[in-house]
Amino acid sequence: MATPTPLREPTFLILTALAREPMHGYGIISDVAALSGGRLALRPGTLYGALDRLTDERLVERDHEEVVEGRLRRYYRLTEAGRSVLTAETERLRRNVEAASERLRARPAGTSTAGGFARGPLNLPGTAAHPILRPTGGLA
Repeated sequence: MATPTPLREPTFLILTALAREPMHGYGIISDVAALSGGRLALRPGTLYGALDRLTDERLVERDHEEVVEGRLRRYYRLTEAGRSVLTAETERLRRNVEAASERLRARPAGTSTAGGFARGPLNLPGTAAHPILRPTGGLA
């Protein structure tokens, strides 16, 4: 099963967390939270399900295990395929950011659009700019 692109944010951040060095589950959870500015809080079940999927896709692999305070701590690392996928996704996102930034810079300051039309003063029916005509021909 191939990893879809674009990557979903949790997958992107898990791969990003592992880009620097092998990490264990709690380390990945903490790093993903930091990378997302606290917006994404992975639960252990979600993380390990994602790691199993990423391992099956050969984007991540087990690095080593150690016992800490009587508990097994399994470390994961990014594979070369994982690094390639993360690099491609990073480049895709960079191009999108550049395109959006270029469009924002090209727009004159103080203007905005709604539905493709330039906004100006709001002229509602019944205001001086658009009086409502009554069936009798008089103004409202």
